[in-house]
Amino acid sequence: MSDIIRKRVEETVTKPMDQIAWQEIEPGGSIVEPGNASSYHTGTWRSQRPICDTEKCIRCWRCFIMCPDAAISPDYQENIFIWNYNYCKGCGICANECPVTAITLVEEGN
Repeated sequence: MSDIIRKRVEETVTKPMDQIAWQEIEPGGSIVEPGNASSYHTGTWRSQRPICDTEKCIRCWRCFIMCPDAAISPDYQENIFIWNYNYCKGCGICANECPVTAITLVEEGN
């Protein structure tokens, strides 16, 4: 912890609650730097990886629409969907939403 943060925490925490102004409380769960999500490759959290059978896929776009991490992109020239495994957390929503079961989840590393 940096000295600046440590000092700020000590100043805030050592005061009784009725003496802490709301302006002194550091925001939590806030994105303070716009556009920083691309810096965090969350795919390492994954224990299962989605695999799409392009022969079974009917291009309904449900996987693309429902992916909470925007890890699926259409390739218009090849008429397929591409998973960006740097951001896919393996939640399985795409496989669950696929009406023709073209997407299956496999254990990571297989």
